[in-house]
Amino acid sequence: MQTALLAEQFLNGIQFGVTLFLMASGLTLVFGIMNFINLAHGSLYMIGAFAAAAIQAATGSFLLGIVAAIPITAALGVALELGLFRRFYARNHLDQVLVTFGIVLMANEAVRLIFGPVPLRMPLPAALAGSIELAPGLVYPTFRLVVLAVGLAVAGLLWLVVMKTRLGMWVRAGSSNRAIAGAMGVDVSLVFAGLFAFGSALAGLAGLMAGPILAVQVGMGEPILILALVVTVIGGIGSIRGAFVAAIIVGLVDTFGRVLLPPALGSMAIFLLMALILAFRPKGLFPVHG
Repeated sequence: MQTALLAEQFLNGIQFGVTLFLMASGLTLVFGIMNFINLAHGSLYMIGAFAAAAIQAATGSFLLGIVAAIPITAALGVALELGLFRRFYARNHLDQVLVTFGIVLMANEAVRLIFGPVPLRMPLPAALAGSIELAPGLVYPTFRLVVLAVGLAVAGLLWLVVMKTRLGMWVRAGSSNRAIAGAMGVDVSLVFAGLFAFGSALAGLAGLMAGPILAVQVGMGEPILILALVVTVIGGIGSIRGAFVAAIIVGLVDTFGRVLLPPALGSMAIFLLMALILAFRPKGLFPVHG
């Protein structure tokens, strides 16, 4: 395989990895702190993409679609947390899986009812529709580079917030021991609502960035939700650093697996990787709890 093609696939893997990180970071914080399994996270990814595509189609502005879709998904996440999910925190994981899976089915049918079964398009503006020559023989799409840069910037910002601010201290305290954090004066309910808003916004951001690359269609959140769960488990539940490292690894393995391996084996590569890692690190690469 040519060096330029290998470099292009490497960039594709990193770009896919940072998109997975945007999904998995909110998922791992919600699971790590609240002990709540939210399968509806993939639906927020889908809704973010549909909101951006619909607003762009109505206004003709790609930027306005992006700016508006993020608060829409954040508000929807808070509404779900306050109106429904909060009642399931003290219940077992099976109940949480069932109620969030129900939200997935309802969201898919609602989107199909509103937008129809035909996928929506998100045409890129001229400034992002071209390509950039990064090296002789290596031409890479401009929009994918933007996605990569935005994902890395969000990852850095999230690390600064979680590791260097008082809010991040509350998040880490809640992730380590929710009961003691509450006893020390942390408003756990407010932190939970904020986490849902933040995680939902990240899921919406991931969805709208994937929209121009993939088809904006009903059910688009389920495949990436499975990969985000894999990233969460490999990285260590509740660990932002683990989610980032695992997302990059999964993105590269998935990309090169599909290029270098037979189709059936390429699709299995990330799950074989997960089984191998968990055989030696049952709590993931960077477990929060000991």
